[in-house]
Amino acid sequence: MILPGATIGILGGGQLGRMLILAGRPLGFKFHIYCPEENSTAGAIADAHTRASYEDLEALEAFAQSVDCVTFEFENIPSKTLNTLSELKPIAPNANVLHICQHRQREKDFLKENGFPCARFEYASSPETLTEAVQNIGVPSVIKTAAFGYDGKGQIKLDSLEAIKDPEALWNTLGQPERVVIEEWIEHKGEFSVVCARKAGGSKACFPVAENVHIHHILHHSSAPACINKAVSDRAYELAEQIADQLDVVGLIAIEFFLSPKDQLIINEMAPRPHNSGHYTIDACNTSQFQQHIRAITDLPLGSTELHTPASMINLLGDLWAEGTPDWAMLLQDPRAQLHLYDKGEARKGRKMGHFTLLDKDLESVKRGAEGLFLKLQPNHS
Repeated sequence: MILPGATIGILGGGQLGRMLILAGRPLGFKFHIYCPEENSTAGAIADAHTRASYEDLEALEAFAQSVDCVTFEFENIPSKTLNTLSELKPIAPNANVLHICQHRQREKDFLKENGFPCARFEYASSPETLTEAVQNIGVPSVIKTAAFGYDGKGQIKLDSLEAIKDPEALWNTLGQPERVVIEEWIEHKGEFSVVCARKAGGSKACFPVAENVHIHHILHHSSAPACINKAVSDRAYELAEQIADQLDVVGLIAIEFFLSPKDQLIINEMAPRPHNSGHYTIDACNTSQFQQHIRAITDLPLGSTELHTPASMINLLGDLWAEGTPDWAMLLQDPRAQLHLYDKGEARKGRKMGHFTLLDKDLESVKRGAEGLFLKLQPNHS
């Protein structure tokens, strides 16, 4: 057990790291951020910030000596980095979890080999094998680069076989990757996610299922509790816990699902960290996903995941700043609204700058209210 007063090292300096710090400070922990960026939103509020490459072995060793344990807030970290650190300090989740979840091929293989429900898929490592794989899977289908994909990056949907008439051009559009995964396109009734916390001894706790809406492959809106029947939600919890056990996760793992027209859950992706769709837990649950992650990796007792108020969370992208600072006073005139800004500096199109959560005892009212407030924040709203 790692007790309050200890220092937790976090690889990555983004908003998830920032929110981990904000959640861990009341518990008495200190935080050391490691990332290459000079100005990072997590580093700005950390007790210490090492600015160095993830391949800098000397800097990694010094970082490890300054902390009591290590975690990470994003997946695009070289496996060698975690292997180096794991010889010096405990890392949670472990390096193998990251190795599987950061690469779509390894992730799909894990799901298939362990009998978890996922879409049919094939691999391709060249324009020629891409054509064959797409023909085998059929259309519509989606091509995803195997590594370093998030928020829809490295994805192309194919609606007809015409799209692969020039496989060389398509391969170049994808950035000439080493490998891609071709998946069948899933017609679904909705997208959902579960964040599951697990401790080293195997105890687990799932947060309520969130219902998600994506726009241009980026999460726009999450609401909880999800409008699904108990059998479906119970199955989502069961799958999340089975995956957490199979991977021996210590910390959090988020599982994203599609719900088929026949009410079957199909696993889309996994993320071994706090998840965007779990941000609603900060304001709506007895314990936030961020504090739960801290509790899990330090082997403290897990907190209650009970949802005390239905909630809707909406992401705030840089597009909202097109004509200057959005009207936050308007948003906060609604006493149900909670605003979270990430202090990320320049507001670029598509960049996650913050989120807001609306709370209300009536779920449908809170969903409509959140979208209404978001509409009023738009630069062209009058």
